[in-house]
Amino acid sequence: MNFLAHSFLTFSDGQIVGQFLEDFIRNKERYNFPQDIQDGITLHRAIDTYTDAHPAIHEAKKVFSPLVRLYSGAFVDVSMDYFLANDLSFHSLEGWKQHSQRVYRVLNEHQQFLPENFKRMLIKMEHDDWLYNYREDWGIKFSIQNVLNKAKYLDKGIPVFQAFLDHKDILQKCYDQFFPDLLAHAKAENALLQLHK
Repeated sequence: MNFLAHSFLTFSDGQIVGQFLEDFIRNKERYNFPQDIQDGITLHRAIDTYTDAHPAIHEAKKVFSPLVRLYSGAFVDVSMDYFLANDLSFHSLEGWKQHSQRVYRVLNEHQQFLPENFKRMLIKMEHDDWLYNYREDWGIKFSIQNVLNKAKYLDKGIPVFQAFLDHKDILQKCYDQFFPDLLAHAKAENALLQLHK
């Protein structure tokens, strides 16, 4: 999953920080943080493992795999944030805006735990309100291009965004089949984390 989903599938401020940190730290560094942040890191990993194994995600990858092969999962992750950001069963538009503002506030309040490269990204993320703007086609286009730019072995001009637009209905169905399962899994994983405290 991408940034919005990971921020949404949290149950405390510390978990928000951990969910974001996971992609920016080495495995051995996870124990340098308070327990709540460690829980967020653990939750992030559980979410990714569950996502990779879900049949609806396997189906969604077929949209992108002819273009990007093994990178298809990264583009599915970005796509799922678009559908989550437009899912008004969880929040109204104002609710999603408030969620985004809360995440930026929490991350800024925990600056002492953030690596420098993440701090630089956070400035851009907050300035352009990435989390809220995933609901817009242009927001997802920006994110897709970001993934292309970072991928070592992909041409930057591959029409991944066009594939997203052309298969939006298929991807929506995959989201509908997948996300309620992921939410239930995240809640169960969090309950286990709380039991072990």
